[in-house]
Amino acid sequence: MTFRPLPARAPAALLREAKPLKALFNQAQRLDHLQHLLDSQLQPAAREHCHLASWREGCLLLIITDGHWATRLRYQQRRLLRQLQALEEFATLTKIMFKVQPPTAQRRAPGRTISLSSNAAEHIQATAEGISDPKLRAALERLAKHHTPDQ
Repeated sequence: MTFRPLPARAPAALLREAKPLKALFNQAQRLDHLQHLLDSQLQPAAREHCHLASWREGCLLLIITDGHWATRLRYQQRRLLRQLQALEEFATLTKIMFKVQPPTAQRRAPGRTISLSSNAAEHIQATAEGISDPKLRAALERLAKHHTPDQ
């Protein structure tokens, strides 16, 4: 008896067919549609700083990238509420909440920089001279070359 894997299927087909994924995909599409409606009512400069987080029971939660934009949007809250209520999707909107959440910084992979003192490099080089294994000896000698000159 041999194992035969199932034939590969397109990701879009999987999202439409699997029940948990289908529900998640539909929710994501709904939030994306609501985000576009929200963007249509915001000033162009505010669009990149304001993201729709949730829409439940008449309460709209918006994530704002910094306090400055949160303050500006709070001053415009009544106008924004009226404009959104005029749209069919937000007809039951009663409250807009703002949450300030700065964007997470993109973490770069740390570079492989090795910095040794001259004294440490000398000790590693001396250790390498006493090693009989050629691969280990070469690795220690390469490591010893990463010293910073003392000033």
